[in-house]
Amino acid sequence: MRAVYFKDGEVELREVPEPSGEGVRVHVRSIGICGSDLHMLEMKSPLNCVVGHEVAGVLDDGSPVAVEPAMPCHECASCRAGDYNLCQSAATRTLGIGRNGGMADELRVPESCLVHLPSNVDVGDACLAEPLAVAVHGMRQAGLDAGQRVAVIGGGTIGLCAVAVAKAGNATVGLSARYDHQMATGKSLGAGETEGQYDLVVESAGTDKAVSGAVKLCRPKGRILILGTHWSGLAFPQMAAMMKEITVTSSYMYAANGAVRDFDVAATLLSRHPEIAKALITHRFPLAEVKQAFAIARDRRAGAIKVVLEP
Repeated sequence: MRAVYFKDGEVELREVPEPSGEGVRVHVRSIGICGSDLHMLEMKSPLNCVVGHEVAGVLDDGSPVAVEPAMPCHECASCRAGDYNLCQSAATRTLGIGRNGGMADELRVPESCLVHLPSNVDVGDACLAEPLAVAVHGMRQAGLDAGQRVAVIGGGTIGLCAVAVAKAGNATVGLSARYDHQMATGKSLGAGETEGQYDLVVESAGTDKAVSGAVKLCRPKGRILILGTHWSGLAFPQMAAMMKEITVTSSYMYAANGAVRDFDVAATLLSRHPEIAKALITHRFPLAEVKQAFAIARDRRAGAIKVVLEP
């Protein structure tokens, strides 16, 4: 079968044996290119596995599924509490990072990773369940309530997913984004321009400037959710935040709230709000054109938001 690897900062499409052994076989139908994929490629991260963690496909019986890429131990205190995103041993088994991911024709995963899709969710769109689950978990961490004023800084996939989750939670949403096409997409999901101060500010750009902007937009006694990834750390305007007594909340990946996974909520949102996939997926490429797909994903000025590969 075909599979995508990173080598020395380049994308390679290789012919490899089909996956075998334990687990359920998933025939991949859509796989998203994530910002973290781009970062790891740029940093020449030494990944010795098939890349990709935003995966959806069908089982041998034709059942459509999304794939949760986390591989927790299910035994540690965090896992037992439902916070399996905090499992200290999971990173070495996460799809596309420590274990073969989904940027391929097929993969095998434990049955516990399967997220069965509602009947009206197109499996070609369901790779969005992963970034949407990131936003679902973040908003749960931040205590999103109906009627709140929420500002989102950053118009990439995660930021726009945060817009979608906040609107689904009946919040009033403002968006600050760098590019016109990102603002246009945010408006199509119900966001307006940022104006005034907000109960909750979601920083999803991953820059010091965005963090400073979040502090300015946050009302006194409000909350900031750091949803962006700051690979090299961040400079935080502590004095300005202190003088408003702002609460800062961090969020990592996705987990479960009782018996309901953030991924399950994400799949339900895709079912109830088909406009999310319509707005966010801007480009689709066959797997054979993976190099072109990554080139488009790198260039935000080209109008890309979510670039999807379809094996």
